[in-house]
This record gives sequence, C-alpha cells and structure tokens, in this order.
Amino acid sequence: MRRVVVEGAELAVHVRGDGPALVFVHGFPFDHGLWRHQLTTFPGWRRIAPDLRGAGLSAAPAGGYSMARYADDVIAVLDALEVAAAAVCGLSMGGYIVFELLRRHRARVRAAILCDTRAEADTEEARRGRAEMIALARDEGAGARAIADRMIPSLLAPETRAERPEVEAQVREMIERTPVTGLVGALEAMRDRPDSTPLLAELKLPVLVLAGSADVMTTPEAGEALAGKIRGARFATVSGAGHLPPLEQPFVTTRLIADFLQSVL
Repeated sequence: MRRVVVEGAELAVHVRGDGPALVFVHGFPFDHGLWRHQLTTFPGWRRIAPDLRGAGLSAAPAGGYSMARYADDVIAVLDALEVAAAAVCGLSMGGYIVFELLRRHRARVRAAILCDTRAEADTEEARRGRAEMIALARDEGAGARAIADRMIPSLLAPETRAERPEVEAQVREMIERTPVTGLVGALEAMRDRPDSTPLLAELKLPVLVLAGSADVMTTPEAGEALAGKIRGARFATVSGAGHLPPLEQPFVTTRLIADFLQSVL
C-alpha cells in the first residue's frame, strides 16, 4: 500500500505487479476491496486500486466531494506513481469518475471499462433518493449499518445471496467501515454530477461496457444502450451477477476485462 497526499486528503493506494497501468475505481459505498480478486490477477499489468477519499483506509474530510475532485485525485495518484496514462476500470460511481476523467484528463486514459454504470445525471426522483440516504447515513446509531441494510438486497443477485454468503459478508464489511462523512460526501457528489451523455459521441478510445445479468440498479438493457452510444464500444453481460460482478463472478469478470485489454492495447 502506498500513501498519496492529494488536495485536502491522504489516500491509500493499493499497487501490485509491473507493466502497463490498470486502475480500478470502486463504486459507492465500497473501497478497493471491491477489486480484491482482480488485484491478484492480471499478470503483466501494474494494478492500481485507490481507496477514494472518504473510503477504506483513506482520509475522510468533512467536505469537498465531487466527481471532479475524485477524478483529480486519481490523476494525483497516477502522478505520484509516475504513470503517464492508464487503462481505467470503474464500477457504478467509479464509472461516473471515469466519465469525469475523460472529460477533464482524456489524454491520461488509454482504454475504459465501464461496469454497471450510466452516463445520465440523476433524475429528480433519484435526487430525492440521495437525500433519503444522506439522512439515513447521518442518523445517530444507524449510519453505515443502515446504508448496508438498505442497499444489499439490490446490490447482489439472488443466487449470490443464496449460494455465496461470504460475498454478502464482504460487501457488508466494506459498507460498514465507511465513515459517515465519506458516505454523505459520495452521495452529494453523485446527486450533483453532470450529465455525461454528450461526452459519449466524442469518445475515440477502446471502451468495454459490462453489466451483471441480474443487476436491478443498472440493468443489462441500460448497459447495452450505453455501449450503443459510444463508437466501437463492446458490451458483455456477466451471468449470475447483480450490481457487483467483480465480487459475484470474479473469474468471468476478470477474463472479460483481460481479453478486452489484450485485444485493444
């Protein structure tokens, strides 16, 4: 693990292997543990997985969260590790951060893998949902545990919960160790993020879109529609996974990402 000082926070960054850089950006409300299986594979790649500010072993400042800030933090990590450009893989909120990287730092991204994410900004209904989650996170005595109780049924495929209880335990552990300031900051950043749909037609880099076949938060149909808006993008579903394919179906997810990268870089 490396420590990287960025504006307003110190980030924990998990680095393994040598070779071209592959950055894994976790979603909400997780940390680098979302990519635990991918960090131990991909021989020939330098795997980099930061804990975003407010998550995991990184500092959790009281304010200053936004998609732009998260993206600039990732670039600060690349600078500290002397990486000129990297393939970047983001899941859910991590995908929002990948869009922001492409908006602000396009030359630093060699290829993009977008997992269970969307380009659109929050609808009014979604913004109200964020407000409810913020209130839940701030509720004294509940906090991260209440967030875990609310989210887990929608995060995992039914067969994951029935047949692989250890995955649910890993997800709950990640959520419950997230500080309230990090939860609230991420929720506010997602609520206020820009619409990235206009960006899609401009992209001229290799893109893979992945979606869990049982994802009810970002459906496979939504993932396929996202890929259809990006010139040359590939789309694949991960059978037996909900919103978290890297944990639910790690071997298939890893193979799809590895095959894609091998064919385009």
